[in-house]
Amino acid sequence: METVTFEQLGVNPSLTAKLAEHSITTPSPVQKKVIPLIAEGGNMLFQSETGTGKTLSYLLPLVQYLENTPNPDKAVRLLVAAPTYELAAQIKQQVQMITDLGCILCIGGAPLNRQIEMLKTKPDIVIGGTSRILELIHLKKLKADKVHALVLDETDRLLSKELRDATEGLLERLPQTVQILGCSATVNEYTVQILQDSRKRIAEGQEVSDLALVTLPQEEVLKKRITHWALYAERRDKIDTLRSFINAVDGKKIIVFTSRSDQLLNIVQKLQYRKIDCEGLSAKADKKARKTAIDRFKSGKVRVLVTTDLASRGLDIADVSHVVQMDLPEGDDFFIHRAGRTARMGKTGINCVIGDERDLRRYAALEKRLGITVYPKQLFKGKVISPGEDVQ
Repeated sequence: METVTFEQLGVNPSLTAKLAEHSITTPSPVQKKVIPLIAEGGNMLFQSETGTGKTLSYLLPLVQYLENTPNPDKAVRLLVAAPTYELAAQIKQQVQMITDLGCILCIGGAPLNRQIEMLKTKPDIVIGGTSRILELIHLKKLKADKVHALVLDETDRLLSKELRDATEGLLERLPQTVQILGCSATVNEYTVQILQDSRKRIAEGQEVSDLALVTLPQEEVLKKRITHWALYAERRDKIDTLRSFINAVDGKKIIVFTSRSDQLLNIVQKLQYRKIDCEGLSAKADKKARKTAIDRFKSGKVRVLVTTDLASRGLDIADVSHVVQMDLPEGDDFFIHRAGRTARMGKTGINCVIGDERDLRRYAALEKRLGITVYPKQLFKGKVISPGEDVQ
């Protein structure tokens, strides 16, 4: 099969050179499909599995447009909305990897005045939460009349009940000509319909362009590149089981998920007491503490990151070998996003659920729904083994 290059997709040599500096030379399947479509100016949501390169799929054609198009008013021309600070910061890093265009973060929970000052530098690109971006527009500190494109990264989350009002409010303040783009591992026709209905309401009877859904053939990352384990533990023994599991596996990086924010600190403290270097990532912590936790984990200074579903969507950290779920989230989507923190960009990984009897019954039902295979495991003499396995 002939290898497609970024140049063949119409990406400028200046951008491909920046990619090559980071050893990115071959487009992923989603990039091959989506880059030319976005460059044509279409409105779309695209769905591709976790870890397949969605961020660069939209950044490359949009950044190329901005670099090639004069901006005499020095206006903001690209807005990228994300549901968490971590994802927004990661998108900004990807922007800075490929271009010198001005780019700033505008996130709730951070000082508003500082962001107002940063807007005075006349950035081309603003990345942040829908509520904070909308607030800055209302304050007339961010002029939205020249915005060329809006990207809703993790679209389904931005259209959830908690965030939909702010997302619709932002759409309402943008020009009718704005290019609307969105992506997630879990967008579908229902997501498209919600967004299309919102656009029609805002347009007040005026005709709006169609919003296409582009889906990529399943690479079956969840089935083929992630190995799913089940480890039984009574609720009171889960943290001790986690400690033994971490000591038993030779994992480069391990992300531990819990649905209970009140349990996060408990897990971190007990692991640290047992001399396991780890960081906790909590939505309640300030931005500086969250950035420190991620930076220490990314750099390998700590092996283990304990978090809630704050980090389950979009967070791209290289070489995560194991994901551990201390419980099962309410929705299948969250399970998919959690597991997808490993086995990114063609690699393999392990997703392990540490569960009591109720958890494992739910896991068995999930196994059937998602078509995955779950392998029961147990801890014995400092090793993770299959039941009945002979250990010397």
